Amino acid sequence: MQKTLFSLLFIVSWLASAQDAPPSFSLDQAIAHALEYNYSSINAERDIVDAQKQKWETIATGLPQINGAVGYRNQLKQPVSQIPAEFFGGEPGTFQEVVFGQAQSMSATATLTQQIFDGSYIVGVQATKTFLEYSQNNKEKTELEVRKSVVEAYGNVLLAQESVLISERNKATLEENLFETKRIYENGLGDEESVDQLQITLSTVDNQLKNARRMEKITLQMLNLVLGLPIETPTLLSENLDNLTQRQIDLGLIDTQFDIENNVDYKMALNLNEQRELELKLAKSYALPTLNAFINYGGNSFSDSFNFLNSGQKWFGSSILGIDLNIPIFSSLKRSAGTQRAKIALEKAKTQFTEAQAQIRLQLESAKSNYVLAIEQYGTSKDNLELAERIEKKNQIKYSEGLATSFELRQAQTQLYTSQQEYLQSMVDVINKKTELENIINK
Repeated sequence: MQKTLFSLLFIVSWLASAQDAPPSFSLDQAIAHALEYNYSSINAERDIVDAQKQKWETIATGLPQINGAVGYRNQLKQPVSQIPAEFFGGEPGTFQEVVFGQAQSMSATATLTQQIFDGSYIVGVQATKTFLEYSQNNKEKTELEVRKSVVEAYGNVLLAQESVLISERNKATLEENLFETKRIYENGLGDEESVDQLQITLSTVDNQLKNARRMEKITLQMLNLVLGLPIETPTLLSENLDNLTQRQIDLGLIDTQFDIENNVDYKMALNLNEQRELELKLAKSYALPTLNAFINYGGNSFSDSFNFLNSGQKWFGSSILGIDLNIPIFSSLKRSAGTQRAKIALEKAKTQFTEAQAQIRLQLESAKSNYVLAIEQYGTSKDNLELAERIEKKNQIKYSEGLATSFELRQAQTQLYTSQQEYLQSMVDVINKKTELENIINK
């Protein structure tokens, strides 16, 4: 019994700790999470549902419609009519005052209407299909933008974390150098300038470390925002910046076959072209006649008091079947002007479509170039960092042996710190530039 109780307590405590554990993401896991929970992704999905509802709303306008109407009238003072009195046996030339009907009346009618032909309805149904395609393409574009934002935010967090680690190591090395230099100076074997030079460098690195720690917090909050998490969530990243960069180097991507029809900007430009064509059709449809049919059934009841709901009250039925034909004849060239404007808008859309294709191809070539440049800069910055480390190490040795001045050491250290940041930034650039290229080819 005690063993069972202990096991249950252990399981409960383990489950509680598992629930409290902060979320951890690889880059792919972060992208998948953002595509589901990012605020823009959620609204893009809602836009598709909204477009589907709008499609049915448009279709339903051409389907049978039934409307009911109920009316109540109470003539507080009924109109009086004069009728020749001779009709009632009176003297000729005189009139008898008569009140026709009863003071109160009620009517109830149900009407069924059906659209038979309307050119604008046909165009409207076609437009809903184009609008739904646009919403789907917009969701695809949103997903690509979200993916790009996740990659950038994820890389910035890794960059900030690496910057903190490097700055901490640099600070520890400088503190050791400063301590040694102070001892030498206090023993009368060094000069005060050496102490001051190292103090300046240490202060600079200390500020860089403080800023790196602040940036680590801010970049993590930005990543949480993109992921759709509360910004204060202590999210963990399971990737390593160097390993992630190595995986993003793929020069074969440059030679990937490009099909412009898969590009989301091409699809959206095509949507605009189709929309303008439908607007031209709509403008032309206004010159066509419209035909609608209807049938109704209703009843009327009359009384001197409100007793229309009584079971014995008489109701007099009526029904009408009709067709309405509306023929546009003359609009003072209003419809013609609208059609001409729609033609102009279509020609502009065609020109924009041609321009969009050229821009997409230019973006592709630019993205390829930027990706290759990022890889080249990554290799160069890696070599430069190794050189800067060797130079700084040699100057450390020379300085300790009195063969180099504190100014020379500071120059070597500053060069090293710059190379470190350039190396970190080059890795992030490789990751980001590859994502930009993938978005264009929609890989």
